[in-house]
Amino acid sequence: MTTNSLPSPRILMGPGPSSVTPRVLEALGRAPIGYLDPELFTMLDGLRANLRTVYGTSNEWTFPLTGTGMAGMESCLSNLLEPGDKVVIGVIGFFGARMVELARRLGAEVTVVEGEWGGVLDPDEMAKAIQQSGKLKLVGCVHAETSTGVHQPLKHIASMAHEQGALFLADAVTSLGGISVDIDNNEVDVAYSGTQKCVGAPPGLSPVTVSENAFQIVRNRKSRQSHWFFDWNLLQNYYDTPHMYHHTVPVNMLFALNEALLEIVDEGLEERFKRHRDVSAFMLSGLEELGIHPFVKAEHRLPTLNTVVIPESVVDEAAVRARLLQEFGVEIGGGLGALKGKIWRIGTMGASATLRNVLTLLGALKRVLSE
Repeated sequence: MTTNSLPSPRILMGPGPSSVTPRVLEALGRAPIGYLDPELFTMLDGLRANLRTVYGTSNEWTFPLTGTGMAGMESCLSNLLEPGDKVVIGVIGFFGARMVELARRLGAEVTVVEGEWGGVLDPDEMAKAIQQSGKLKLVGCVHAETSTGVHQPLKHIASMAHEQGALFLADAVTSLGGISVDIDNNEVDVAYSGTQKCVGAPPGLSPVTVSENAFQIVRNRKSRQSHWFFDWNLLQNYYDTPHMYHHTVPVNMLFALNEALLEIVDEGLEERFKRHRDVSAFMLSGLEELGIHPFVKAEHRLPTLNTVVIPESVVDEAAVRARLLQEFGVEIGGGLGALKGKIWRIGTMGASATLRNVLTLLGALKRVLSE
C-alpha cells in the first residue's frame, strides 16, 4: 500500500514563505533549459530590469542570487567587509542580530546599537555610534524586521552613514514587493531580499542590489573575498557579458521569479502596496474583535508581517497554531528569541494577502479560541 507523501494544501499566513499564484507555479513547472542558454540571459535581462523597478533603483548590479535571504545577507557582508573593518549595526530584532553575527565572523569590528524589540532604532543613539566609530566602513539595519513586525525608516540613518564616509546596507527580505523600498531615494547602497515573501515566488533566490560606489569598493578590496560562491566579481562575469560559467543556476526558480515580477508590474506597485495595507488593516480589525491586539505601535507597523500579543487566556500558544494548521490548513508563526511564546506573527504577503485568506483565519481562530 502506498501513501501520498505530499502535504495537504496550506494557506500560508506565517512569516514566510507565502503562497504563490497558479501563474507562478505554471512558470516553475516549465521544461528547464541550460544555464548558458542565450534564451535564459534574454529572460534574465527582463527579470533584472523588473527587479530594479520593484527595488526603486537604477543600480546596474541588481541580480537574483542563488540562495535564500540569508545567502543574500552573507553575500553582501562577505563582499563588503574585510578583517578589521569598522561596522555599526542597529538591532531591533532577531535578524539584526544575525547581521551582527555574520559581520563578526568576517572579522569586522562591530558596534551594536540595541533598540527595543517592537520599536524602531533611536536616531540619536545611531548618530552617536556612527560619529564615534572613526573610519567606518559600513552601517546596516533591517528595513522590515520579521521577528517583530516593525517598519524601520532608512533615509536618516543612510544620510548619517554617508556623512561619515560609510556605506549603508539594508535587509529588505520582508519589504520588497509589499511596501516601498525606494533604494535610490532612501540612499541605500546595498540591499538584499528573498523571493518567498512579498515578491510572490517560492523560496530559493535572494534579489540583491548594489550601487556602483559600493561595487567599486568591492573591486578594490585589499584581501580576496573568502566566499568563492558569493564573489560578486565572479558572479558579474556570469550574469553580464561574457556570461562565463560560475555555477548551475536554478533555472526553474528563475522562471518563477520572472513571472512573479511580471505579476507585480501588471498589478502596479502602488496598487500592490495598497492591497497589503488594506488586507492588514482588515485583519487587525477582525483580530481586535477577538481580543487579540497588535504588538507594535501603529506608526511603526508593517502591513506585510503583523505581530499580535497572545491573549492571556491562551495556555498553550503552540497548540493553537498546531490546530490551525492541522484542522484548517492555516499557518501562522510564533515568536522568535525574546518574543517566543509572547506573540504570533501573521503574514499578509504577496499572494497570501487576500480578504478571503483573512476571513478563513479569523473564523478558524474564533473556533479554536472558543473551545
